[in-house]
Amino acid sequence: MGEFKENHPVGTDVNPGDAPSEEAVFDLENNLTEDQADELVGQRLRFHVGVNLKFNRLDKYLCGRFSCFSRTRLQKLIKEQGVNVNGRPAKTSHKLQAGDEIDLILPAKEVRELIPEDIPIDVLYEDEDMLVLNKQTNLIVHPARGYKSGTLVNGLVYHFQNLSSCPDDLRPGIVHRLDRNTTGCLAVAKSDTSHWKLSRQFAERTTKKTYIAIVHGAPDLDADCIDQPLGVHPTVREKYAVRYDDGKEAITFFEVLERFRGFSLLKVNIKTGRTHQIRVHLSYLKHSIVADDLYGGKVVYPWQIENRDSAPEEPLMARCALHAWRLEIDHPKTDERMKFEAPLPADMQNLLDNLRQYRA
Repeated sequence: MGEFKENHPVGTDVNPGDAPSEEAVFDLENNLTEDQADELVGQRLRFHVGVNLKFNRLDKYLCGRFSCFSRTRLQKLIKEQGVNVNGRPAKTSHKLQAGDEIDLILPAKEVRELIPEDIPIDVLYEDEDMLVLNKQTNLIVHPARGYKSGTLVNGLVYHFQNLSSCPDDLRPGIVHRLDRNTTGCLAVAKSDTSHWKLSRQFAERTTKKTYIAIVHGAPDLDADCIDQPLGVHPTVREKYAVRYDDGKEAITFFEVLERFRGFSLLKVNIKTGRTHQIRVHLSYLKHSIVADDLYGGKVVYPWQIENRDSAPEEPLMARCALHAWRLEIDHPKTDERMKFEAPLPADMQNLLDNLRQYRA
């Protein structure tokens, strides 16, 4: 940088093309359908045991609740301490009582179609348990409705033999997500045990995620907290908005690193991980991220920065100027706290250099 869940009942609309809330807790009232299981892979589920127990042994009970998963798969999750009963890891033979609270990170179920593709992968760190990648722009993280190929996951299964739930999972290794045009640090699990341990860190908010954004205008304060609830936009399906009626808690902290005429460079930390959180919150402040057309950002051209007459030029910034700069997580095997940084991508660095030259 020297160079520059939520309570969310199953059945609520979740847009698979976007990054879902990383810290969401889904209250499960009924057994999951296969489609719902597809949507909630890697998410934290919480539910209470009812009074009419057919099976009180934990593994058998879960088989009844999650019929689209094999008993072997669920037993493995329990043995690896991936299932809590009343807040504590339980054994497969644990005897349940009516009213017990169960929470778990939903594992991937078996599916069959995933095509390996030679998509470039920029690896920041790798060991036998995990990867940390520097995700490039214009790349969806995992296959979803309308995007069956050309995703980061297609590239992962081409380049890496060992990933969690690979090769039968459409989301092997994916424990959290970034939007299509957001670059930067992304953790990937290389085993099922690493997967649920990393997923739980995101669910319980023990990770620290720091972003860099270039925005229009200049905030009044050098640093501030944006605490505004977010929910699905009332009229536009693919958008999110500040919602006081049924929005979920969303907290974003920002710090102004540099100010320019008409623009600012921000460092952003998020306490929660709502879909499009940073983008919506900064738009709410009337400081939309540059080139984020969904939330009011504008594409920036050289002639605009240099205050010249308009000219047919390539834009300095044609995608949302948001970068996941730093990620802090605990290693899934050693519990060692680890910090990873992804260098600012070339397009954002180029825009920043131009702002320093012409708009300082």
